[in-house]
Amino acid sequence: MATERTRHRRGEGGKLREEILNAVNRLLDEWGSVERLTIRAVAAETGVAAPSIYMHFKDKTDLVWAALSDKYQQLATQMRIADEKADQEGPVERLRAQVHAYCLFGLKNPGHYRLLYETRQPQADTDRVRHHPASVVSGSLRAAVTRCQQAGCPMSLPADQLVQTLWSGVHGTLSLAHSLFDDEALEPIVLDIADGLIDSTVVAPGTEFTDRSKQMDSSAARRLRSLLSEY
Repeated sequence: MATERTRHRRGEGGKLREEILNAVNRLLDEWGSVERLTIRAVAAETGVAAPSIYMHFKDKTDLVWAALSDKYQQLATQMRIADEKADQEGPVERLRAQVHAYCLFGLKNPGHYRLLYETRQPQADTDRVRHHPASVVSGSLRAAVTRCQQAGCPMSLPADQLVQTLWSGVHGTLSLAHSLFDDEALEPIVLDIADGLIDSTVVAPGTEFTDRSKQMDSSAARRLRSLLSEY
């Protein structure tokens, strides 16, 4: 619910912008989607007239992207820190560290993750989508895969396709986890599945891909069977 606000003095537009973004985040947290979000709703929550919103954001897309950008940056920062900690372990392990950090963010912040990747966002044309705030996350993964390529790591797919395959795989795993299960035991399963994706697409220099087609069991498979047997 909006509260009566103090009118900012001239030159304090930055404070109003911050209040608007805080209002958007409150509404998104409450509603869990952007469908009901309108400029009027944000204005009412902030306690200003709708034209005041347009002084800072040109439309709903601009507003939503700005509100979510700090969450994308938070995820990208956690991936970067994990990457740096694995700096001495080689390019594949640095990629693995980033993917694990992505998975852990999704598991520990399900509400934020749903808003970032599981909720339909405002439509935007192709040229504009190139500037989506999620690019800090995809760019981090792309840099890690490019580093593997430059180090001579055998890769089962072209770099761009490999990035998309990894992201689609871990995102799908997290979405299923959010939709079907609510269990702390999910973390090792999700990370095991992420490892399987990495190991099937890129390996360290001088290493060959392992043929696991005849392997009937794995830690991930055992954990999945154990989890499913409880439902």
